[in-house]
Amino acid sequence: MKREPKEARNRAEVVNQMKLQLPSCSINEGMARAAVAAFCAQLDPNSTELADIKCAVSEAVTNCIVHAYRDTAGIIYITVRIYEDREIRIDIRDKGCGIPDVKIARQPLYTTDAQGERSGMGFTVMESFCDKVRVSSVWGKGTTVTLYKRIGKR
Repeated sequence: MKREPKEARNRAEVVNQMKLQLPSCSINEGMARAAVAAFCAQLDPNSTELADIKCAVSEAVTNCIVHAYRDTAGIIYITVRIYEDREIRIDIRDKGCGIPDVKIARQPLYTTDAQGERSGMGFTVMESFCDKVRVSSVWGKGTTVTLYKRIGKR
């Protein structure tokens, strides 16, 4: 596999990667979760590690559906990379409305749901299941959530 630019990553080499594009339909949240989990299974994660990945992916994909595209259709772009040091990097990207203030959006219980039916955007949940979570967004252009999870050796 190709290495990422040195300035972008000074760690291990990518040994495998997957790219997936799905319409922003709520039914596809389960598909994204299952596809990412199946791809990550090659590292033989334990059940807790796999459940953590599935929950974090669910939160990020649901954000694309509920917050980024709201009542419109769009595409959710998912890239999963596995590194030789057993780290997994999952990028979940949309081309939706973007987040005007990521710092505020990362606060627990913050939501853009006008009806108030949602309890937040799930960044706190993602952080509890991953080693690191990065969020980058441009208002009016979209958001990328990057999840990092290292899988222990068995």
